[in-house]
Amino acid sequence: MSRRRYDILRRILTLDPQKDCQEIVYLVGSYEYPWMMRKSLEFALFRTYAVPSIAALLAQTGQFARHGQRRYDDTSLLIAEFVEHGYDSERGRAAIRQMNRLHHRYAIRNDNYLYVLSTFIFVPVYWHQQFGWRQPTQHENLANFYFWLEVGRRMGLRDIPPTYEAFEAFHHDYERAHFAYTPHTRAIAEYTIDIFCSWYPRLLTPLIREIIYSFMDDRLREAFGYPRPHSALKAAVHGSLKAAAWVIRLLPPRREPFALTQQPNRTYPHGYTIEHMGLHEELPGQ
Repeated sequence: MSRRRYDILRRILTLDPQKDCQEIVYLVGSYEYPWMMRKSLEFALFRTYAVPSIAALLAQTGQFARHGQRRYDDTSLLIAEFVEHGYDSERGRAAIRQMNRLHHRYAIRNDNYLYVLSTFIFVPVYWHQQFGWRQPTQHENLANFYFWLEVGRRMGLRDIPPTYEAFEAFHHDYERAHFAYTPHTRAIAEYTIDIFCSWYPRLLTPLIREIIYSFMDDRLREAFGYPRPHSALKAAVHGSLKAAAWVIRLLPPRREPFALTQQPNRTYPHGYTIEHMGLHEELPGQ
């Protein structure tokens, strides 16, 4: 195993998890776990749809039904802007302003905001613990907490739990109290899974759905009304990710950062401006 594989981690451990949280989050997301970070954040958002009040509001907007892929891309890119550039950067500040502009059009409960924020902190941690090529350190976990804590403050959230442990307890308590099946939770989950399936040949749709089910715990699955995944397929999917992690562990660290904002995008093949994201206007040439 190359000693260089841990060069970035050694750099991270020299930084302060609170003062340098923007740099740590960038190093983890762009160098250490870029694919895993993207997928875990996708699943973090997916979990929020199991809360009936969140799903009902999303169903009311109609955006999932009419602009599913565009809404997915807008959310992913706005988050990527302040994760990749930092929330103190010009682009990061613009992305948070745009998120606030979009959210303030609706009457969103503060506890809903807090739960969504908690998923961005803890779901990536749990995914990395289960599937990452190495275990995340408490140093990194704290940095992720402080990063999203500041994002929450800049979005005007109230009563944010002040410590990692308190917010984690809130996260689990909220899911136990609020996850429930309703027609809205099922509908928003279906729209989201349809987006994921649309990225692959139609012939693979049943398999893709089963793979998605395999990442759901019982509480989440029941809130969406989905069947248990086939045990053999679940073992194969999870085993494949763990095998991939073993291979990655043997490789040297990335030399160039991964930047989602620089990748080809289905909704914005010719580029985008932050100020127009989420408005669902017809784009020139589309």
